[in-house]
Amino acid sequence: MLRLRELKSDDQTLLVNYLNNPDVKRFLSPKIPSPYTMDDACWWIEIGSKAGGIFAIEKDGLFIGCVSAIAGELEYSKSAEVGYWLAKDYWGQGIVTKALALLIAQVQATTDIVRLHAVVFEGNTGSSKVLLKSGFKHEALLEKAIYKENCFYNANLYGQLISK
Repeated sequence: MLRLRELKSDDQTLLVNYLNNPDVKRFLSPKIPSPYTMDDACWWIEIGSKAGGIFAIEKDGLFIGCVSAIAGELEYSKSAEVGYWLAKDYWGQGIVTKALALLIAQVQATTDIVRLHAVVFEGNTGSSKVLLKSGFKHEALLEKAIYKENCFYNANLYGQLISK
């Protein structure tokens, strides 16, 4: 069974293991420390993830990744940026697509957000497929939009309007 829940201290060791996998980190934000330590995980669980809209993905009782919808500020307050990552052992099973459906339902039921968007590294075809399956539309290619590890990357912008 798949569900979304808050992160908890029991997730700390798995979080460190997952976020030190180069394949998992490849397309993630450079804001995520590298290497990812137990102190980083503790901070994220106790403080960072409490900002709202951030959930652990749990499958059959095991923490396997995260999904989020972070609301914008001021004139962007009715929009949210979607993000997600999954432990490599669970890739290719449709889990993120299901988790994203749960997240969208949660956003619809509990917020006044009307638009979701996601920014995806060019070349991250798995993530692009998840978004398209989830009803997002490709809106733009953003040239040199991401700067990570002294390199520029293009990004694809996906968006979806959600109804109440």
